[in-house]
Amino acid sequence: MSRYLTPAKIGLLALIELYIQQSVPNDAIIPIINFISSHLLDCDLTHNSQTQADRWKKAERIISLVVSIRDFEQVLDPFAAVDRLPGRRLWDRFLETLWGIDSLHALQEFFDRLPSLLARTKEELRQLAENGVEPPSGPLLSRNSPFGVFVRRSIIEFARLQFHHTTELWKAFVKYRQPTAGHWRRRNPQHGRLSFDSVLMTGEHEWGENTDEIAVVAYGNMLLQGDYDTALPVSTDDIESLLEFQIQQIQNYGNRIPPDIKAKFERLLKDSRVIPSLSHYLNYSDAWKSGDYPTSFDYLHQYFDYTMQNRDRLFYQYALMNLAIVQSDFGCHKEAIATMLETVATARENKDMTCLNFALNWLFQFGRAHPELTRELEHNNMLGAGKESLSFLRVKAKESGMWYLWSAALQSEAKMSLATGDSISTALEHMVRSSQLVVERNLKTMLGSQMSLSISLWDRLGISFMSAMTSEVFLRCHAQHGQFEDELKIKCRLASLLAGRGKYEEAFEKLESTDQNYLRSAKADQYWHVYRGLLKLRRDLHRDNLQAAESLLSQLLQTGANDLEPDLVFIIDTLHIEYLIRRGEFDEAFSKIERLITELRDDNRDLALRIRLLLLKAHLFDVVGRPEKGFTIVMRATSLARRARLLSLLWQGIGALANILNSLGEFAAAAQMVTVVLPRCLETDTAYQAGTLYNLLADSRMGQAGEIVTAEGGYGQHGRFGGTSQGNKRATEFFTKADNALEDALRYFSMVEDVKKQCEVLAKKATLKRAMGDYVMAENCAARYLALKNGQTSATVGRAV
Repeated sequence: MSRYLTPAKIGLLALIELYIQQSVPNDAIIPIINFISSHLLDCDLTHNSQTQADRWKKAERIISLVVSIRDFEQVLDPFAAVDRLPGRRLWDRFLETLWGIDSLHALQEFFDRLPSLLARTKEELRQLAENGVEPPSGPLLSRNSPFGVFVRRSIIEFARLQFHHTTELWKAFVKYRQPTAGHWRRRNPQHGRLSFDSVLMTGEHEWGENTDEIAVVAYGNMLLQGDYDTALPVSTDDIESLLEFQIQQIQNYGNRIPPDIKAKFERLLKDSRVIPSLSHYLNYSDAWKSGDYPTSFDYLHQYFDYTMQNRDRLFYQYALMNLAIVQSDFGCHKEAIATMLETVATARENKDMTCLNFALNWLFQFGRAHPELTRELEHNNMLGAGKESLSFLRVKAKESGMWYLWSAALQSEAKMSLATGDSISTALEHMVRSSQLVVERNLKTMLGSQMSLSISLWDRLGISFMSAMTSEVFLRCHAQHGQFEDELKIKCRLASLLAGRGKYEEAFEKLESTDQNYLRSAKADQYWHVYRGLLKLRRDLHRDNLQAAESLLSQLLQTGANDLEPDLVFIIDTLHIEYLIRRGEFDEAFSKIERLITELRDDNRDLALRIRLLLLKAHLFDVVGRPEKGFTIVMRATSLARRARLLSLLWQGIGALANILNSLGEFAAAAQMVTVVLPRCLETDTAYQAGTLYNLLADSRMGQAGEIVTAEGGYGQHGRFGGTSQGNKRATEFFTKADNALEDALRYFSMVEDVKKQCEVLAKKATLKRAMGDYVMAENCAARYLALKNGQTSATVGRAV
């Protein structure tokens, strides 16, 4: 196998020669240049922003060009030849050049004339002037241009080939060119069956019938089999380039290799005589992404065993780092920590600051996700925990020019500021510095984590439309540059926002729009299915379909907490608590809430999670009929939310406080609080929370009306209010406000299809209408209440409303 040259590269050289000889028509110049450059450069001149699918298609085109000449035909055949002869295409001129190389000697001559395509150096021009020779005219390739570099390297690599390697290249070229023999003979009838080799054609008159035997001796079974479409020998350069490309795609974008490309590449690799050690690393990466952990262990050991034999212990720390990552994904967290600590020690011993900084960053991120496993490690860590570690990483990354790690450290500092409830301005400062670094250094793969952080910030500030807009901007403009993991999480976040507004079908469509090929990665597929299950579970709970919710919960709870992302684990726990409350299993729900609060407090986790659990505990007290017991809890949660600027939770806490005030008879204060926070709560686009606040406002208005009725002497004999005209007017005013609030509450609860809450609101509305003397509307509300109770879907009733 040649180290660099292949028949496909000879074809590219022939095409460049046609271009320099001005044999390419004007309308074909740009397509031809783009075709050649796409196989010489890493970028595509026609598509500045490639999607992930486009990048894989480019790899498929590279493999296709290596194994078949048909790609040249597809590019050249649409264009006419420069001489404009009838029926002559540029493809014919290209074949004329290829079939002009009709012997090993002609191949040597082809490479001998390639230097004439290059611009002359100053020394060469001086020698030509001394000899009285005119310098060549016409277009020439600059020696440092991409085309010039390719031609120069091809000349050097051909000169380095030993004779038997040159003959192998010639036979591979004959085999590569042979599928065009039929077309070439139709254009040139004088060429016979031996036209591929002028030596055989010349000697046929002398050798006679022995010519075929001589041809078989020279070309082996290639002529007997007549199979010209099988995979051809490729160069080491092609194999290594494809390996590096595939590994880069897996590492940078988190995608597995598409099956068709993988099959073609394995076919090439099988026909090559030398299998690079990097192929073991590619197999390891693909097995790791597929979730086949035993196989990934085997390939990882194969690759680094080979590396250790050839490079001593220079890269031993990277073997340990990869092993720790695999162990972590496999669920062996303690072993992963021990391996990563050994990585740190080895990297420090070998003075590899790059590996050391990445290992320390991994330990920090792992500690944030699994604090219970790294608590002892943090106590014994001389760097300290949290901010001290991040500051150290940020400084070291800046000193060593590790821009990705520097940006990641700044983002981690911003996340920590938000999680601990520090100043929003401090978090924004870190985010802006990270954003500036991403833009200045063109760190496209960091855009996903950067915008995810922005989405989290807008969510915490209660500005939901900004979160949705940022998500859409990333998915439409930047998703092709980032990792698929970031794209998936942002798409799930957007689906959650849609579900929060009651647009369940749009949320599921958003998830279903994910390319299934990218979900071939085990972790991505698990995340996608779990999140889809969570949306279904939330919808079933709202519909009061507890049997379906129990089935989903049993599947979700079977997945170990160590196998899921921490955010998914918390969502599953909160939905489980809500399910227990709806089932009436209050003791079990209370025990789980207490356990989760204790774990979060001990692990010093995100403050928002603790506030949510405190509000959930207060809600449990309200459900069991003891809302007053949650007063201290709600005050603490509201105070924490206000201090940390968690505004969406702040409005929820104020709603819980208003509910307690209603239970204590402080209706005016509760109504005032709800009226103040309702406009800001509507900005969060959370339909359920908005419906809850409108429901509480209706209770407050009804309570105020009840106070007036009681003060005016109550109801008369026929159930009508019989007070003074002024009292009657004020009571009617509060009744009307309560009715309007109930209408809004019913609308929002209908959006999220919450059957139980709709029934509650309809019952209140029926009572209110009866108190106002509107018995027809009261009966109508009662009928709708019974329709919901009898099993009609909340969506149907919502449309009827």
